[in-house]
Amino acid sequence: MNADTIVIGLGAMGLSAAWQLSRRGQRVLGLEQFGLAHDRGSSHGQTRIIRQAYYEHPDYVPLARRAYEGWFDLEQSDGRRFVTICPCLSLGPVSGELILGVRRAAREHSLPVEELNASDVRRRFPAFEVGDDMVGILEHTAGIVAVEDSLLAMAADARRFGVELRENETVVAWRLDGSGVSVETTSGTYRAERLVITAGPWARRFLDEPLTVMRQVVFWFAGTKRQQFRRDVFPVFIADTPGGYYYGIPALDTRGVKVAQHYGADELPSPDAINRQVGPADEAAVRAFLQRYLPSADDRVEGLSVCLYTLTPDRHFLIDQLEERVVFAAGFSGHGFKFAPVVGEILADLSMWGKTSLPAALFRRRAFTPV
Repeated sequence: MNADTIVIGLGAMGLSAAWQLSRRGQRVLGLEQFGLAHDRGSSHGQTRIIRQAYYEHPDYVPLARRAYEGWFDLEQSDGRRFVTICPCLSLGPVSGELILGVRRAAREHSLPVEELNASDVRRRFPAFEVGDDMVGILEHTAGIVAVEDSLLAMAADARRFGVELRENETVVAWRLDGSGVSVETTSGTYRAERLVITAGPWARRFLDEPLTVMRQVVFWFAGTKRQQFRRDVFPVFIADTPGGYYYGIPALDTRGVKVAQHYGADELPSPDAINRQVGPADEAAVRAFLQRYLPSADDRVEGLSVCLYTLTPDRHFLIDQLEERVVFAAGFSGHGFKFAPVVGEILADLSMWGKTSLPAALFRRRAFTPV
């Protein structure tokens, strides 16, 4: 194949980049060391939260809005719904990072949110048992993204535009080669004018950036009062607690409510050091959260999944040019999936034109302060 652009890594960001480039008439070759929508990295687990009142930084809000448009474009192309609107409840102490950050984002971008005291939370969402030291902020424009289904739809649409996606082909190396780039894989060598690197937890094979990998385990619990976790009466949530951050998604199928800890595990140098087995210690922290705040979810485990975060030191994304013909995206730090369509747009802009009109300055390469 004579490609304009090669994409290394076909998780959410790589598939989106290939999809966006193909819609602009680019000839694209995508390379993936596993299969599409595999369960070895960060782009699996059936569901993700999508939200606009972004506590991490207000600069994410315009990109979140743009991402919604991208998901809806994909729905029109495929004919299925990939975003289910469901309110997001942020829970935490009034002066905590989560609550202060959500308020700041909502204020700066005029987002419609609803302030709840602890009594309001307990009345509106009986599954929660929160003390009076906690408050809630409810965002009605949030929701849930279907993960594997949306990625496979993105791949199918990209193929309709002529993209070649090669699965189970590991990239060994890349280099600038005259007026283009060469990419060597276990099956051969390919040339193109430009390169996009979206290698997820394996990014440090190709990038000299201070990235680490964190293992996270996601659980689905049956629930002793299953009706409390239907999406018409239970929100997606993020909770800032003394034991760390936790998040959850309503019961959308027979497996029940999805709950996991956000961060809190060791940072490792590469995915090769990840233990793929789940043990009692993985479940203990989540059980402790449920017993304190969601006791009716403290029931048998109906499903689980090991997921990887690829972390930057400041937990903000990295999206930038590496060389004149090479762009990359990495370090999505456990909160990037929802942005996949707009990240693909940014990468396509940078690859084709060397700049983007989208507000992505926060994600440029930067000097990180040593910890």
